[in-house]
Amino acid sequence: MPRAGLTTERLVRAGAELADEVGFDQVTVSALARRFDVKVASLYSHLRNSQDLRTRIALLALEELADRAADALAGRAGKDALAAYADVLRDYARHHPGRYAAARLRLDPETAAASAGVRHAQMTRALLRGYDLAEPDQTHAVRLLGSVFHGYISLELAGGFSHSAPDASETWTWILDRLDTLLRGAPTP
Repeated sequence: MPRAGLTTERLVRAGAELADEVGFDQVTVSALARRFDVKVASLYSHLRNSQDLRTRIALLALEELADRAADALAGRAGKDALAAYADVLRDYARHHPGRYAAARLRLDPETAAASAGVRHAQMTRALLRGYDLAEPDQTHAVRLLGSVFHGYISLELAGGFSHSAPDASETWTWILDRLDTLLRGAPTP
């Protein structure tokens, strides 16, 4: 019988909070049970195992990110859209580092196809419409943006830019300016 007050949603949200506090790789059903001061077995009526918990946290993070990105992109195009989307990712990672790491979790194809990851891909392609890129350049650009954004954010979260000038925010703006220039200058078919 499920313990009163414990629901799958509540456990996943608590797991996401735990990920932000201790790191996504430290989130397990056992750690979550300690947080609620319950036996591990009492959580198995809601979660199959630690991988199920991590997958659900990843899905939550993708959904949260997609909602924020959609709001930020509304009515924007070109460089304005590019910067808005990038800033959503960076801000989310700063405020929710464990959830951001969860959003990077490799999902099985069926789960990925039903996740908000699809919305992220659609939004990235939508913001690239402002640059008039044809295939395969558009796919190359999606991969470029993902690589640059995730790479920079990961390095920044790890403290890679904290001890040198110029300020990391100045570099972020510089990168966005250069990406905009690159995407605007791409040859059209």
